[in-house]
Amino acid sequence: MDCWKGAVYHSWIYPTLIICANGFFSTMRPSESFLTPYLAGPDKNLTIEEVTNQIFPVWTYSYLALLFPVFLITDYLRYKPILLLQGISFIITWLLLLFAQGVLAMQMVEFFYGMATATEVAYYAYIYSVVSTDHYQRVTSYCRSITLAAATVAAVLGQLLVSLADVSYFHLNAITLASVSLAFVCAFFLPMPQKSMFFHRKDVSQALPAPDKAVASVGADGPSSCQEDTGSVSAEGGPTPAQQADSAKPQSHALGVLVQLSKDLRDCYSSRTLLYWSLWWALATAGFNQVLNYIQVLWDSRAPSHSSAVYNGAVEAIATFLGSATSMAVGYVKVNWDLSGELALGIFSAMDAGSLFLMYFTDNIWACYAGYLAFKACYMLLITIATFQIAVSLSMERYALMFGFNNFVALLIQTILTVVVVDSKGLGLDISTQFLIYGSYFTFIAGIFLIRSVYIIISIKCRQTSMAGESIDH
Repeated sequence: MDCWKGAVYHSWIYPTLIICANGFFSTMRPSESFLTPYLAGPDKNLTIEEVTNQIFPVWTYSYLALLFPVFLITDYLRYKPILLLQGISFIITWLLLLFAQGVLAMQMVEFFYGMATATEVAYYAYIYSVVSTDHYQRVTSYCRSITLAAATVAAVLGQLLVSLADVSYFHLNAITLASVSLAFVCAFFLPMPQKSMFFHRKDVSQALPAPDKAVASVGADGPSSCQEDTGSVSAEGGPTPAQQADSAKPQSHALGVLVQLSKDLRDCYSSRTLLYWSLWWALATAGFNQVLNYIQVLWDSRAPSHSSAVYNGAVEAIATFLGSATSMAVGYVKVNWDLSGELALGIFSAMDAGSLFLMYFTDNIWACYAGYLAFKACYMLLITIATFQIAVSLSMERYALMFGFNNFVALLIQTILTVVVVDSKGLGLDISTQFLIYGSYFTFIAGIFLIRSVYIIISIKCRQTSMAGESIDH
C-alpha cells in the first residue's frame, strides 16, 4: 500500500489533479460578477463614488506593491507556500466582505484581494516543477481549461441563483467563501516541489535550455529569437567554479540569480520584435484590467441594480466563452504573424477603442453589454497571439521572466491611470468620463501599431522593388 501511495504521489497525475482542483475552487467565485451591486446595496450602504474613487483603487496599489516581491518569493519558496498564502488571502477577503462594514474595511478587502491576485503566478508555475517536460503541454491544457470552466460555471451559477432562486448577494458571497476555502484545503495536499525555475534548479544543465528548436522570427527588424549567449549557463556544460561557490553561499547564490535574471531581461528586450510585442502586451493589459475593474460600476450607472434586473453573471459567462473561442481560433488561422501581427494589433486595438466609445456614448445597458463582449473577445484574441509570438523563441524560464516583467510594467501603467483618472486624490472622474479616457487610451495604442505596421509593409515593398530592379539590371 505504501509503495502504491508513493507511486501515485510522485507521478504527474496526482499533482495535476490536485492543482486543477485548487484552480477550479479558487476561480469558482459566483459573487464576483455582482460585487458592485453588493457594495452599493443595502448590505454595505456605500455610494458609487466611494466604491469607484476610494475602494477599488486599493486593489491596483496593493497588486503593484506585492507583484515583484511575490514573483521572487514564489520561486524561492517553491510555489506551495504561496498557494497556501493565496488561499488564506481569499478567505480573509471574503470574511471581511461578508462581515465588515465601512470604507476602510472594504479597502482592506481590496488589499487582501490584491495579495491573492499577486500570488496567482504560483498556480501555473507549480505544475512545471513537479512534472517532466514530456507532460508540459497536457498539464498546461488541463490547468488553463479548468480555470476557464470554473469562471464560466461561477458566472452562470451566480446569474441563475440571483435571477431564478432570488438568492441574496450576501449568500452568494458565502458560497464563494466556501469555494475558496476548499481551494485552500486542496493546496495542503500538493506535493512539495524539489526544484524551481530560478533559485532551486535541480540540475544546471536543465536551467536554461537553448531554444534550438524555436522558430526564429523574421521581419524588417531582424531575428527576434532571444538566444542564450555565452555568458549564460551553458546547456551542455556543467557548473563553473564561480557557480559552485555561489551554491556554497546561499546569499551569493541568490544575488547571482538576480544578476542573471536582469541579464536575461536585457538580452530578451534587445530583440526589437520582442520589444514591440511586449510593449503592446503591457499597454493593452493595463487598459484591459482597468476596464474589468470598473465595468460593473458603469453597468450600475446605466441600469441601477436597486431598480433594474442585473445580468452581470450571464454577460461574464458569455464573455468568457467568446474569449476562449477566439483564443482557440488563433491556433487554426494560418497567418504570418511576423509580417501581419502588428497590423492585427492595430486593427483589433482600434476595435477595442470603438467598443469603449460605444459604452461611453450610449445609455442603453444592452449596448454596454455588447460593447464589453466585443472588447474582451478582441483582447483575448490579441493576447493569445502576443503570448505565442513571445514564447515561441524563448526557453520556459525566460518566457516566465518576460511574462512577469511585462505584467509588472502593465500594472505600473494601470497604477498611473488609476492615480490620475480614478483616485479621489487625483482627478476623481465620474465613471462615464473614465470610459471616454479608456477609449482614447486604446485609440493611442491602435495608432502606434497601425503606423508601425504601415511602415513595415512599405519597407518590405520598397526592398522587394529594389531587389527586382537589381535583378533586371543584371
